[in-house]
Amino acid sequence: MNLPRVAPALAVAAALVLGAVVLLVVELANGGARAVSPAIVQPCGERRPFAGNGVDGTIQRVVLEGLDGAACKLDTTREALVLSLSPASRGSRKPNRHTIEVAVRSGLIHAIDAEAKQGNIPSLLVPILHRIVRLTPIDRLVRGGLSLGGLVGGGG
Repeated sequence: MNLPRVAPALAVAAALVLGAVVLLVVELANGGARAVSPAIVQPCGERRPFAGNGVDGTIQRVVLEGLDGAACKLDTTREALVLSLSPASRGSRKPNRHTIEVAVRSGLIHAIDAEAKQGNIPSLLVPILHRIVRLTPIDRLVRGGLSLGGLVGGGG
């Protein structure tokens, strides 16, 4: 008979199901069923910087801080700015393309300088990154579609 082996497995399965039910009840009791909107920070408002480390964290901080700076210059939220960059966007008060480009490039350059000042970007790379931000088509900057071939003059 395999009854002794089945009983522990059944007890573990029952404990897992009971744990899942308890977790569900606790989440629902704490308002888990309500829709929660993310907090939208007003233009020029303080945000906690992205906490990531390494190259990926630095890139994400530069992009997020750059968009924050651009949104501040355009007197809009970062979220509204990102939505306005979409060709499908039909916002009622959308700045013209040139104004958006100038603000995004300025925000990215400021963010690069801030990260370099904190020691996250080597000073040797700062002029190169500034040049990339100034010369790369804005669509490619926003999409993050930079490729090594595109940077050295090839296709990409």
